[in-house]
Amino acid sequence: WKDHGGAIILGATLVCAAIGAWNGWTWYQRSQSAQAAVLYDTLQKAARANDLKTTRETAGAILESFPRSAYAPLAALVSAKIHFQAGDLKTARAQLQWVIEHARSDEIRSIAALRLSSVLLDDNEPDAALKILEAKPHPSFEALYASQRGDILATQKKRSEARAAYKAALEKAGAGPLREALRLKLEALGEG
Repeated sequence: WKDHGGAIILGATLVCAAIGAWNGWTWYQRSQSAQAAVLYDTLQKAARANDLKTTRETAGAILESFPRSAYAPLAALVSAKIHFQAGDLKTARAQLQWVIEHARSDEIRSIAALRLSSVLLDDNEPDAALKILEAKPHPSFEALYASQRGDILATQKKRSEARAAYKAALEKAGAGPLREALRLKLEALGEG
């Protein structure tokens, strides 16, 4: 004990400090998540009520205070939708761009890119909309990306390119309503 007592006490102290730090960090993470969840619930209620001001403020609070939480990209998506519906395309674009840049989930980034391309198309920026779709989507979104590309190309009167995009989408689409929509789009372009 005389020779190694100090080292044993130091080692035990360090182990206790590490356990305490881990428990503190875990508590902090849970606390942050709970606070973000409360704000997200407020955001959902504001969005359902079409309360643009509260939606903007609450989404901003989530993005500012909890940007690394799972709620942040979802809040930005909700905010983008409400702003788009209100005709505020600039804010909708900014929210969707934030999701593309910060979301950890490929699926959520793919959703944001699809929505941003739609907003850009509505804002008469078809080339920018196509550029957004150049990023590789999550595999489950490949058909939707190709279909969106076709829609954009069709608005630009690039019929053969639109047709090719719709055919690519049709190849990737599973059974369901998307297949039928793609067939109708091809028929509208003169090929069914």
